[in-house]
Amino acid sequence: MNIQNDNRRKRTSVLHVMTALLVAVTAFIFASCDDDMDIQQSYPFTVETMPMPNKVAKGETVEIRCELKAEGRYSGTLYTIRYFQFEGQGSLKMDNGITFLPNDRYLLENEKFRLYYTSEGEDRHDFIVVIEDNLGNFHELTFDFNNGDGNSGDMEHTEDAERGGK
Repeated sequence: MNIQNDNRRKRTSVLHVMTALLVAVTAFIFASCDDDMDIQQSYPFTVETMPMPNKVAKGETVEIRCELKAEGRYSGTLYTIRYFQFEGQGSLKMDNGITFLPNDRYLLENEKFRLYYTSEGEDRHDFIVVIEDNLGNFHELTFDFNNGDGNSGDMEHTEDAERGGK
């Protein structure tokens, strides 16, 4: 009987050790889990433009073809566009017919879009276009057109800024 009691004690001890080990492993697994998944929401982006004329005469319209290129996709990202003209007189329209007011934001519905700048003056035309997302990133384009009425000069288009938030 003594041998049977020893075997039972050994089995019970092994069972207790296995149970304690199982509880420890389970606790370790749950303690190492992170409930917060890291989902990237903010992606840097650029805006590319096609070549365009270097001069614009009063009453003339220049087409600016643009394409927004983001490094990734997040379904909750919204893009807006605005412009500010700091030299010359003119108007900027979107391909959907909306005429921009300076510094007002407009929802950008497509990644490929066209802007139409119409000269309303005989001087040099300088303006910026800013595309922003709702996550703090933006891309700024500067456009410099010379008068197209016989004055020489080239159109300058520069990508001034590309900044990200968050």
